[in-house]
Amino acid sequence: MARELSPAVSPPRAAPARGGGRAAAEPARLRRRRARGWLYVLPALAVYLGFAIWPALNTLRLSFLTWDGILPPVWAGFSNYIKIFRDSALYEAILHSLALIVFFSVIPIGVGLLMTALLMGKVRRGMTFFRIVFFLPQVLPLVAVGITWRWLYGESGVVNQFLDLVGLGSITRAWLGDYGLALIALGLIGTWVMSGLCMMLFLAGAQKIDPSLYEAARLDGAGALRQFRHVTVPGVRREITVAGVITTIAALASFDLVFVTTNGGPAGQTNVPGLLVYRLAFNEGDIGGASALAVVLTVIVVAVVSAVRYFTRDDQS
Repeated sequence: MARELSPAVSPPRAAPARGGGRAAAEPARLRRRRARGWLYVLPALAVYLGFAIWPALNTLRLSFLTWDGILPPVWAGFSNYIKIFRDSALYEAILHSLALIVFFSVIPIGVGLLMTALLMGKVRRGMTFFRIVFFLPQVLPLVAVGITWRWLYGESGVVNQFLDLVGLGSITRAWLGDYGLALIALGLIGTWVMSGLCMMLFLAGAQKIDPSLYEAARLDGAGALRQFRHVTVPGVRREITVAGVITTIAALASFDLVFVTTNGGPAGQTNVPGLLVYRLAFNEGDIGGASALAVVLTVIVVAVVSAVRYFTRDDQS
């Protein structure tokens, strides 16, 4: 029998599908990445839940109770809300807060845009010092700011001394004690505090605008005013939205500045909802009513801030 010259060849084995093991390991690897990400987020999330979400939920619960902070609470239903909405002081305080939006938000945004137009692209000696000084009110505690301005607005304060110096001594007065001008004087403090923040936000946003846009505008014959209107303002729209949200919240939720300067006076002309919450809780011992008012204030802040974000959105038609 003839001997085979060629060796026996075994049938080829089926090669494993490429990427099969890798595809099977991918979900497990993705789960590990997600778990590692939650480990990084967990400390901040715990702080946020403990100091923001839980107190908010507890305030909502207390708003349905009658409680003086000492005796056991009693279920009150919606009676706290009914009592608040029947109190005319709430509506006056809300109107005062809405008026403060003009001084805390509208005017500072306008001043910030003006300062951005004057300072943008111009490097001068001492510019860093100027920016620090303009931003300084944001660093100072509002309590210290309020005490300082209460002294400046006093009958013998710097404001009246300056008016005497320029020959306007006939209009000097205790500005924070004037029935018709106390709210305006308080609002101007907010303007001084918030203008630096708006300026720094707008300067940071303007520095991200492509310089070629200004060059193209100049080639088309646009002057400084038209460049600012058609290039700078659209370029800092997001910063305007951020500034509008921050300053609006500061106006509606103001408390410490009002408490230190006027304490709601004279005759309630500077009352704000935050001050009413404090009085209900600590002066009258009505924890349930104070919590209900705090919930109402939160709803107002969310509604107004949502309106601000809607009217300043990028895709506005």
